[in-house]
Amino acid sequence: MGSGNDFAHAIGVYAQPHLAMRQILSGRPHRIDIGRLEDSHGRVEYWDNTVGIGFDATVTIRSRKFTFLRGFLIYFVAVLQTVILNHDAAHLHISTDEESWEEQTLMLVLCNGAREGGGFYVQPQAQNDDGSLHYASIRKVSRLMMMRLIPEVMNGTHGRFPQVRMGKFQRMQIDSDRSLPIHIDGEIFAGFGVDVRQLSVEILPSALEVIV
Repeated sequence: MGSGNDFAHAIGVYAQPHLAMRQILSGRPHRIDIGRLEDSHGRVEYWDNTVGIGFDATVTIRSRKFTFLRGFLIYFVAVLQTVILNHDAAHLHISTDEESWEEQTLMLVLCNGAREGGGFYVQPQAQNDDGSLHYASIRKVSRLMMMRLIPEVMNGTHGRFPQVRMGKFQRMQIDSDRSLPIHIDGEIFAGFGVDVRQLSVEILPSALEVIV
């Protein structure tokens, strides 16, 4: 029932409703990991697919305006609009249980599943039952370069570019020099004008049971 159905895709639910209903009745239980996120105000959310910070979240906010579109096309149009109107990069300091770095970051996506936005393969290595979360980060680039990267993200081949950083983690701390737009599984957690500058994220292994 979502606009992108990326979580359904990640756990193997068929796109055809009659086949999906059959899975509910005849499927087998399977445990998957989920993520836990907490901001500096003490708000806690649990998530199953992706958390988008910066560019990615702005795309989600803008996509809400396109009620006449469906699926992947909603996000594709919102991506183009965001490149033109909201090409801003925050200075992030990021530390995980494996590494730490800081840079001007245009987009940071935390992934339990490989896909979001109805077909953007942001982190092709992400699997929701491997005991790890993954990330994909794009540092500050020109609008032209971002347009170059968009089809690569659609195909999951953007990791070969030096402007892109990818990895995995169990715990992550994010500190920003400015407020961050954030979406959690396509729902807006922090929109324009909401002051969220710090996030703590961790994985909860095998925390959710699904039937497929």
